[in-house]
Amino acid sequence: MAQPLHLYVLAILLLALSFTGTSTSTHNYHGLKSLRFTLYQQETINKTVYLIVKGVTGPDISPSTSPFGSLFVNQDLLTVTPNSSSKVVGVAEGASITSRLDGLANIVVEKITLDMEHCKGSISILGTAHNIEVNDLPVVGGTGDFMFVQGYITPSLVTFENPSIVYKIEFHLYWPPYMANHCCLIDENGI
Repeated sequence: MAQPLHLYVLAILLLALSFTGTSTSTHNYHGLKSLRFTLYQQETINKTVYLIVKGVTGPDISPSTSPFGSLFVNQDLLTVTPNSSSKVVGVAEGASITSRLDGLANIVVEKITLDMEHCKGSISILGTAHNIEVNDLPVVGGTGDFMFVQGYITPSLVTFENPSIVYKIEFHLYWPPYMANHCCLIDENGI
């Protein structure tokens, strides 16, 4: 009789844990208010992203690399789903410079402006992005509802069908305790 009760308690505990792991709204993370959501960056070569300065060609340049020292600028739409015709909720504007001789890493400066139902403002990003590997880029500031925000974004490639590129951008944002009432709420669809 004790074993079925034990399994019942274990099942309830696992069910409770599964609900906490899928939440995208604000919650408490080590005393900080936090927010996690995902958007999709729609980029089109020579329409929303341009090569301004072509760098020095190094070894083995491929579609996933760019010459060392190349300077790119972008102004890309951010959507709720990977489909480019889905709801637009923001704009990503920035620049990147190819910073490795193999052409696989870039120094990135980005301003992400969001205009969502319960969240308006901008997030500033500064870091080094790898063309193939998924890595985190730190948030260095914000405006509007994102004033005093901290955290990082995780961009990853979804599709690359020349000239269109789609990136999945995962936002991991945190507000210090003195700004806990200032942070915004976003529903599960990121809007």
